[in-house]
Amino acid sequence: MTDAGSWVVFDVGETLVDETRVWSTWADVVGVPRLTFMAVLGAVIARGGAHQEVFAEFGLDHWEQHRDELEAAYGGFREDDLYPDVRPAMAALRAAGHWLAIFGNQPAHRSGELRALRLPVEVIAMSSEMGVAKPDPAYFAAILDRLGRPSPGAVVHVGDRVDNDVLPAAAGGLRSVWIRRGPWGRIQGLPDGFRPDLVIDSLAELPARLPSILGAV
Repeated sequence: MTDAGSWVVFDVGETLVDETRVWSTWADVVGVPRLTFMAVLGAVIARGGAHQEVFAEFGLDHWEQHRDELEAAYGGFREDDLYPDVRPAMAALRAAGHWLAIFGNQPAHRSGELRALRLPVEVIAMSSEMGVAKPDPAYFAAILDRLGRPSPGAVVHVGDRVDNDVLPAAAGGLRSVWIRRGPWGRIQGLPDGFRPDLVIDSLAELPARLPSILGAV
């Protein structure tokens, strides 16, 4: 491994996986027109709310009772849910000598779905199986534990959310990369005076730009 074996950790939703299908499925399951549901989700994000609040906007206080129906209709992650830049970027990063991992705020069964896609990564774990979720600092400490306790500065975390990914990863000493796509990546903004190690619009940018933030490792 080169540089010298730095870890690149990927978030799941809107970093690797386009969540259009899962949110559309939620809209169908709870009986809300898709466009309306998506617009209200954007408004919730813009005001800094948790994404679960979208259901309350439609008076769906017991939305969790529909989760089994959602899972049956959604069917889990599929190849066509991956953004097109995922596999080429991972291949380039592996060729450059980096280790790759996937961690995210997801149910435990998503780990198996990601493994079934045979992505070229060494480690996959979801928050439900880790027992801690973002943005808790313990989540990022748990990542380091699962990676064999490398120096935090040799671990690059790539995520779309400023609140859940960019800020807490940087606070934990990891190299923080903000990928600006998906609703959070486009609606959220950075706090004054803070700048991530990298800001990208596509994973295609990552292999070539990564050395610029790892030179001091």
